[in-house]
Amino acid sequence: MSPTAPPPDTLHLWYLGNPEVPVLVGELNLVMGRRAVSLRYAESWLRHGFALSEDLPLSDIEHFPKEKDTAAGAVDDARPDRWGERVIRLLDRPPRLSLLEFLYYAGDDRFGALGVSSSRSAYLPRQIGPLPRLADVDAVHEVVRRVLAREPIDEGQRKLLAPGVTMGGARPKALLQMEGVEWVLKFAEDDRPDEALIEHAAMTLAAKAGITVAETRPVRFRNGAAVAIRRFDRESGRRVHALSANVALKAAGVEASYPNLALLLRRRGVAELNRAQMHELFRRLVFNILIDNTDDHEKNHVLLVRANQQYVLAPAFDVLPIGHSLGYQAMAVGKQGAESSIDNALSAAAHYWLTPQGALAEARRVAQVVDDWRAHFVAQGISDPVIDELADHIDRPFLLEQRRAL
Repeated sequence: MSPTAPPPDTLHLWYLGNPEVPVLVGELNLVMGRRAVSLRYAESWLRHGFALSEDLPLSDIEHFPKEKDTAAGAVDDARPDRWGERVIRLLDRPPRLSLLEFLYYAGDDRFGALGVSSSRSAYLPRQIGPLPRLADVDAVHEVVRRVLAREPIDEGQRKLLAPGVTMGGARPKALLQMEGVEWVLKFAEDDRPDEALIEHAAMTLAAKAGITVAETRPVRFRNGAAVAIRRFDRESGRRVHALSANVALKAAGVEASYPNLALLLRRRGVAELNRAQMHELFRRLVFNILIDNTDDHEKNHVLLVRANQQYVLAPAFDVLPIGHSLGYQAMAVGKQGAESSIDNALSAAAHYWLTPQGALAEARRVAQVVDDWRAHFVAQGISDPVIDELADHIDRPFLLEQRRAL
């Protein structure tokens, strides 16, 4: 079949660590009763490959996901996010909207190092076209606007959107080629027009708090601004196998929580980096609490898979004040569940290889940086009315008193 034809009930998974030398991983099958996708490793991968995630051991069986509407293990991270699914529904209009279709139509630019092909003998992905460049941003934004408005889009415009990138959930986005590397370009939605600049400001503030963040740049276009985030799953022409915390924690059979993610880093992390990585994860938690980022769910944390299948915490991304004043995080924090409190975070200090005093010192370090958030946001071009609106959440008594107590 041609690489652009609708897929049958079986597709093929490839590993693209070196995109010039694709390696067959195995067979993907549609599981109709579970609305899911299974994986069976190829014989050659069983001999020379590695387990893609802990719930996909190298055994000659068909691996089924435990939940409906998911793919087996690490394969689930190869699917498009909600925005990508929206693009596929509108532009490709596949006759059947199964997870297998979404995996196929995500194309070759998907997150991580896995690829989906219509053939087992050669890597034949769904091709979209060359990535747009910085000069194309206005045209890209026009296509995004048309997708949001469900307006007709011609063939030339279609090629400007790659639906496979998973960073960012439901927000409108596209891929962009800048300075020879790939960036994810995220646009604001109509109800929050300053969101792109807010994200850039929050990410650069997080860097001041000792958090490794994905590089971001504001990108101006005719009708507003977007934020470009440099891809961390691409390194010197190679693709990096990566797992969301969602997949990695499910594969480990534990609840999605910050302490469990820290323990997973201790068990599977690179030994010489473990302590520093776990301390940084604690700083990320404290920063998310104090900046009112309550959209810190398990798909917004990523682990890069290194040699010997050891995990390294990927740079932070999708970090910004949500502005909902929920009072609880998306993942469990400590003994008080998901409550957005520093005391709750400190209650699990030992999980991060921290003493109570060490954890308090880390929290104070972050609080000192967040205390200067207004001046930093002004320096990044955020207007006074937007800052006043954000202050209603970041500086509300519940968070301000915690910050000042540190």
